[in-house]
This record gives sequence, C-alpha cells and structure tokens, in this order.
Amino acid sequence: MPFSVKQIIAKKKIDIKAYFKKKKSKKIEIIGDIMAENLVFGDISSKEAMNLEETYGAHNYHPLPVVIAKGEGAKVWDPEGKEYYDFLSAYSAINQGHCHPKIINALTDQATILTLTSRAFFNNKLGEFEKFITEFFGYEMVLPMNTGAEAVETAIKLSRKWGYEKKGIEEDKAIIIFAEGNFHGRTITIVSASTDPDCRKGFGPFTPGFQKIPYNDTKALEEILQKHGENVAAFIVEPIQGEAGVFVPDENYVKDCYDICKKHNVLFVADEVQSGIARTGRLLCCDYAGIKPDIVILGKAISGGVLPVSAVLSSREIMLTIKPGEHGSTFGGFPLACAVAKAALEVVKDENLTEKAEELGKIFREEMEKIDSPLIKLVRGKGLLNAIIIEPKDGIEAWDICVKLKENGLLAKPTHQHIIRFAPPLVITKEQLMECVEIIKKTILKLS
Repeated sequence: MPFSVKQIIAKKKIDIKAYFKKKKSKKIEIIGDIMAENLVFGDISSKEAMNLEETYGAHNYHPLPVVIAKGEGAKVWDPEGKEYYDFLSAYSAINQGHCHPKIINALTDQATILTLTSRAFFNNKLGEFEKFITEFFGYEMVLPMNTGAEAVETAIKLSRKWGYEKKGIEEDKAIIIFAEGNFHGRTITIVSASTDPDCRKGFGPFTPGFQKIPYNDTKALEEILQKHGENVAAFIVEPIQGEAGVFVPDENYVKDCYDICKKHNVLFVADEVQSGIARTGRLLCCDYAGIKPDIVILGKAISGGVLPVSAVLSSREIMLTIKPGEHGSTFGGFPLACAVAKAALEVVKDENLTEKAEELGKIFREEMEKIDSPLIKLVRGKGLLNAIIIEPKDGIEAWDICVKLKENGLLAKPTHQHIIRFAPPLVITKEQLMECVEIIKKTILKLS
C-alpha cells in the first residue's frame, strides 16, 4: 500500500523546516520533491537502482523492470512502497518466505558469535548440522557447499571417483549421462552437459566425458547403458526440469530410470536444487517415485534464501571415495550457514510446508485451467512449482504478460520465451493465493 507524504517524511526523518529553507521553494514544490524521491524503503529510487545496475553491472541477466527493496512472507515492495506478490521465490530459494523471523534470528544470533573458521579447523556448528540434515533427509553423509552449481560439481566429482574406485572404470574413461533440456548451473563443466545454446555459445572448448539423451525417455537411457554401461558412472537428472519450463515427466519416468541405473550398476543422481525441500508437495520430488537416489543435490531453499548454502547427500561408500585435499571450499559448511540452514529446514517441518504446497498447488492448477483464453496452451506442475505455456497472439508473448502482471501487483518471469513459471513462497496463505489467482485471471483475460 502506498505511503502518505507524512509517513515518508517520518520514515526519512526529514527536518521539514530546514528542508524548506534549503530549497527556498513553495510548500507544494517541497512535497512534490519528497514524493519524487519516493524513499520509502532504502535511499535509492527504482529508476536510479536500475540505471546503476545497467551502468556498472555486467549484462548477464534481463530482469523484469521492477526493483525490490523489502520482502516479508509472500510479498515484496519496491523503493516507492508499491506492494507485489512474489511468484518466483528466487527460483524456489525462498520457499520459507522472505525474511522468515526464525531464520533471521538464527542468522543474527550466530553472526554475533562466529561466522567463519574455514575447514582447516573443526567448529561447533558443522557436525551438529551434518547430523541434522542427514537424519532429516535419510542419508548417511553430507558434503556441504555454497551454491547449487558447486553442489552439482561436487556430485560430478563424487560420481567419477566412485566410478574409478568402486566400479572399476578405467582411469579417465568415466562417462556421466545427462538429460537434454537440463539446467544444472553455469560453470564451464556444467554447461558442457547443457543443450541450451545461450549457455554454450562462445564458451568452448567443453569438458569431455558427458553424454546427453532425451529427457523423459527411458528407452534412450537403456540403450546408452547397454552400449556404454561399463564406463558409465552416473545418470544426473532433474525429477522436474524447472528452468526448462516446469517440464513434468511421465509418472513412472524417475522410478524406471532408477531401476535401469541399478540394473547397470550406475549411480542415480537427482538434482533437487529447485524441486526439493517441499516445493513440489513432497520433501524431495523423488519421493513421488518412492525411490532413494544414490546422490541428492540440494541448494536454494536449504537456507530459506538467506545465505548461499548447498549440500550433497549420499552413502558412506560413495562419500568416502573423496579424501582430504581432493575437494572443498573455504565457506563450505561455515558456522553461519549451518545455523541458518538448520533453522530453515526446521521451518519446513514445523509449518507443514510440504503438505501446504501439495494442497495449494492442486487449487492453483485447477484455477489456471478454468481460465478461458487462447493465450493459455497448457498448465502443468506439481505442488507449488507450476507453469503456463503461452500461445502467442496478436504480438502478445509471455514477457508482455509478465509485465502486465507486474503492473497489477504480481511478479513472475518467462522462461524459454513462451513459458511463465509460477512458484510463490510456500508460506503463502490460501486467501493470498486466491487473490493472486484473480490477478492472473484478470491480466490474461484483458490481454486475450
């Protein structure tokens, strides 16, 4: 809700008399100047913030034209005080909502005591967190890192190490299989496994040892393993391809792929950075298939969007193939991250966010399917990870719809040109969700 001039003056602690004297202007001009500054949150206007990024920052993103200055729960505000519903959740990093008080308290409490030790020494938070997260997800060991991409790199290294030491693959002959349309990160090694031209063009040469097969195609996996199985260490796959536009595979795909991997003594590695931690209506999306991946990759919501924290979970047999000095990170498992991540995962359990995502996700998809518009070609998703596929009409595309949604108080972003991903924080209430449904309906019907 917009703030009044009086509230703005109070928030800015403006000495209005001194301000008048300094400006030597009429009162109406002073009020206009204060309103033009629009400094409700922070000291920079939306326009200035965007100009600064454009001038001094690398142009490696194409953001929606909105500036976020404050967040709480499922909502965010721009510097001028305009309120929006966040329907991206930082690509599912903010499942617990913006600035969740329990997570922020854990951050501030730990920050006053100890933040970083490096892994050169033990610290009193890492072991506690490792015990907590392994029991939380039902695994024997964890290797903590910082970003999702680092966790994927870790899983690749673990898979190769296991392949050489346990499976007996000839040195430097290990193959890792990926699915086409994947998004696992943007390092040189990871984009070597990508099929997205934007990720690859101009960045070669690429890391060898990767094979790509079609997503949602168990026959392709069986065929490549029959041909090269003795040299294949792992199959790394997203149970739902998020960045590809919330591509939900066939119901039995994950289970069948797991079974095929077991048949050929190949590790089944699930990248749950975006689909995990309650987002799809299960703690892990692979839970729908009733299987336990050999390696699980986690990131994003593991810290509730407060710090970069990621983790790789696996068995002792796989994890202990990596010895001291062979892999690590100065910040991986730092005390501050451990305190924050533990609190963030406790929020997921204490507030029943898994069950909530499943319930509200069904409602959301049902409501989206009711929209009678030629712009909507398909609705798909699980839990609160959903997307609508747009059929361009009269020059109107997904980007245009997202801009209009922004104007109407809801933030979402296109992916792959004609797909809009909808992923609100899991703390959103049913009432708030229905309010957002109405915003989406009215926006699309008006553009139809």
